[in-house]
Parts: sequence; C-alpha cells; structure tokens
Amino acid sequence: MLIIAGSDSGGGAGIQADIKTVTMLGGHAMTAITAITAQNTLGVQAVLPVPTEMVIAQIESCVSDIGVDAVKIGMIGSAATAHAVVDYLERLSPAPSGEGLGWGLSPDAPTIGTAPPPTPPLKGRGLRIPIVFDPVMVATSGDVLADADTIAAFERLMRIATVVTPNLPELEALQKSLSQREREGAAQRRKGEGDPAAGADPHPSHAFGAGPFPLPLGEGFLLVKGGHGEGDEIVDRLIGPQGEVASWSATRIETRSTHGTGCTLASAIATLLAQGQSLTAAIAGARHFVRLALHDAPGLGGGHGPMGHQAVRLDIGPERRLNQITLGLSDYAASCDFYRTLGLTQIVATDDAHYARFEAPGGATLSIEQGAEPTVFFECADLDAEVARLQTAGVVFDQPPTDQPWGWREARLRDPAGNAVCLYQAGENRRYPPWRLRDA
Repeated sequence: MLIIAGSDSGGGAGIQADIKTVTMLGGHAMTAITAITAQNTLGVQAVLPVPTEMVIAQIESCVSDIGVDAVKIGMIGSAATAHAVVDYLERLSPAPSGEGLGWGLSPDAPTIGTAPPPTPPLKGRGLRIPIVFDPVMVATSGDVLADADTIAAFERLMRIATVVTPNLPELEALQKSLSQREREGAAQRRKGEGDPAAGADPHPSHAFGAGPFPLPLGEGFLLVKGGHGEGDEIVDRLIGPQGEVASWSATRIETRSTHGTGCTLASAIATLLAQGQSLTAAIAGARHFVRLALHDAPGLGGGHGPMGHQAVRLDIGPERRLNQITLGLSDYAASCDFYRTLGLTQIVATDDAHYARFEAPGGATLSIEQGAEPTVFFECADLDAEVARLQTAGVVFDQPPTDQPWGWREARLRDPAGNAVCLYQAGENRRYPPWRLRDA
C-alpha cells in the first residue's frame, strides 16, 4: 500500500493513521510524505510542505523495488506536488503480456505489484491500480491544510481516482472551486472568440452538481461522507456517473476522538481494494473498521483525540471467523466472577441474572446463559451468501437466516455429533451492542 499524504506529529491523522490502519488490516504500508505538520488534538500549529522532487523520489523508491497494489492520496502539500503525482501515476500501465500480473511504468520497467488487476470499474483512465483520493483541505480542528491553488489542482487527482472520499464541507469547497474555474475559463473563451456562447460547457450540470454526478471524475466514483451532517444518523453515499450506486447509514457515535476518521476510512478502502474486495465491500468493511476504532478510542488529549486503531482486533475480511462460544450456567454470580478472574472483560449483563457476555483481549467473545445449550458461533460478513454457498454444498440448516431482537442475524445447524453451531452476522453489535456496560 502506497500512502501519499502528510505527517501528523500528534499521531491522530495523516500517515500515522494510515500506517496503523493498513497494518491492522494486514497490509504493508509505504509512505511518500508530502508535508510535515506540527499538530495535536487542539489544532495545527505549523505546516511545512515537502519539496515536490522529494515526494516523487519517495514514490519512485517504493514503486521501483517493493511494488504497489493500491494507492491512497491524502494531504497533497502543494499544487505543484499534485500535478507531479498525477503525471507520475498516469505513467503506470498494465504490464505487457507474459510479464506477470503486476504493473510497470513502461514495457521495460520493473514490475510493481503482484495481485491480479482488479476488474472494471476499479480503474481510472486506464489505470489498473486502485487509487483512493481523500481531498484533505481542513483538519478536524478547523485548520486549513490546502490553499486555493492546491484545491484547484485536485481536479486532476479526481480524474485518475477509483474513488474520491470528500466530506460534506470538502464536497462544497470542491464544487465552488471547480465552478469558479469553469466560469473563468468560459469567460476567457468568450472574450477571445467574441461569442457569448463560445466555449461554454455543454454539460455543466453533469460537472458541477445539478445533475447526478456532483464532481468531474474519470471512470471513478464519489463517496460522500455524511459525518458533518446534522442528526443522529450518518449516511454515506456512493455516487457514480449515472447517480447513486449505494448508501450506508449508521447511528452517530458520540465521541470527541474523531481526529483522523477521513484518513482512516480512505486507507482502509484502499487496503481492502488491494486485497481484491469489490468497491462496495471495501467501503462497507472500511466503515466497520472506522466505527470500531471510534468505539476503541483511548481518549487522549484535550481536543479532538485520536482513534483506537491499535485496539481493533476484529478481522473484517469475507472469511468466516470462529469468535464466540455460548455456555450454560447454574450460578450467575459465581460464573461472572470466574470469567472475570480468568481475565475476560464483562461487556453485557442482565438484571434477571440469566445472561452475560465477556470479551477476550483479542476481541473474541464468550457468553453464558441460563439453560443454554453449548454453541459455537462463526461470524460472517454476508450471512445469507454464506448459507446459500453451504446449502449448495449439501449442508442442512435447522434455522435459515433470521433477524434477532438483539441486532444479530443468525442461522443455526448441528455438526455430525449433534453439537449446536450458529452462523451469524452482527457487525459492531457483537462487541458494542447498545446495552454494552459503560465501564467495559
């Protein structure tokens, strides 16, 4: 994973958040630092852009030796660097036939990357490497991180991106900047040709928001993040050239530890794309990772603190995960004391003393329930698809996928010995149900 972004001395955002995200998701993070910032949870105290030549040198070092399976672009530093990065990335092309599955800068250049090329539409302007562009303009604290010229240069980055991930204020700023440039360009053309209509954009609504696509992209997509919107529900929308493709909604997590959410989301999407997931699956997995990191935030600093990347232990890939066991109990208090003594954290309790859930340091959970049959639980990213696959293979289920009052979706079956097995889909409700104990 190649990360082109700025450094955050406080460790909450920028390449620091990117590296933690990529690492927790099983990738190898490489960086091309575009700017050095002095910042903490209270704000940005100083910014020093890295010379463009040095940024490109960092990229070249990674590309020419280690290889790149996906690119994440964040804070770009300057307009000159933005243009230089696009010029460099546009030179990437599919490797010639017979030279492996990687990508090279030219037919005789070193191969970069080993994963098979993602299928369309995960390519921008002929590029076969996923590129995720997070158009960073303003820090969580409100400090400006991109000037007008740099924002104007974002248009080229957007055109080569697989997906662009602006929040609502960034989307508005991009639309204003691009609209202003288009008006100025049209005015110059009219002035030069003496024709009031000369050079006018034949599709202005498509380019600047009145139509289905609010920004001029290449073959990519726009993920509009709704975290800056009002209300308790956050809605993120994926938009393509023909309009909305998908949307995700979730209840807002009340926390001050939101520094680096955009960086984290973009890096997670890029990492999951590099691992072969579809765009919608990568976005869903990345959102899940961000929400768990918000829940796990350590609460550092006096302002907008960092997220808890290091505490996210739940794998979010498509594979089934054995991570919960339910056991029966006879003495509620004694059982709770026993498992707490073993080092588990109790995260759910009931007033009638019939059920409790515990969490291990690695994220796996154990439940005890009055009169319960011992059951092993496998978590699935897509329960219905997994059940359909197993049924095709001849596996018989006692209970088809069914929604449960506690927010899980479950399907149940038995192994040849008659032991109870449950496949389920729970998301963050496994570790962070609404009724999770406050001190857990």
